Amino acid sequence: MKPRLTAVEPVWACDGRVRRGMRSREAIVAALMDLVGSGILQPTVQQVADRAGVGVRSVFRHFTEMETLHREMDARLEVEARPLMMGAERAGSVAERIVALVRQRTTFFERIAPYKRSANLVRLRSPFLQERHLELLRRLRADLLSWLPELKGASAALVEAGDLATSFEAWDRLRSDRQLAPKAASAVVETTLFALLSRAPGGAAPRRARSPARPRRAG
Repeated sequence: MKPRLTAVEPVWACDGRVRRGMRSREAIVAALMDLVGSGILQPTVQQVADRAGVGVRSVFRHFTEMETLHREMDARLEVEARPLMMGAERAGSVAERIVALVRQRTTFFERIAPYKRSANLVRLRSPFLQERHLELLRRLRADLLSWLPELKGASAALVEAGDLATSFEAWDRLRSDRQLAPKAASAVVETTLFALLSRAPGGAAPRRARSPARPRRAG
């Protein structure tokens, strides 16, 4: 008896299916990024599917493990946002560096804000997001000391105060809870840093080039 032949799927058909799967995956991640970026911090599977133009089953098939989805989004956001924290000239007087630091933080925080708020809602259930949160804290603290090395010789309390004043959490309170516009929130952070640096050892209080803008609510 002759052995029964089995049909072998052409390689090109397999490749086509893989490419379609990759396109669907990319569309799902892009849809989720768009939804969160527009302020829908916890979109439903149906919303993601509708925005991506795929079926609900496709969303579940590609991302059965939420940690995988968190990693995909984080990788995409990292490519876009990390350059915003790099490249600025860290020279000049203390006053000039304070203004430049706050300007850079404003741009960076405004870009990551919806994604950070979304991540914070589920961070306690995600080891990956917990680690990324700690990494952001470490990165922001090192960046602060790079901009303002005067703090390196200050008391631990003063360094912590500067770290707090320039944190995302402080920025989000000003923008979300106090409803300040970005310019007004920046003025608050600048004012706080000028007050703190006036207490740093080994130097005179930094002099402002101009008075901070009066805080104004967003909208």
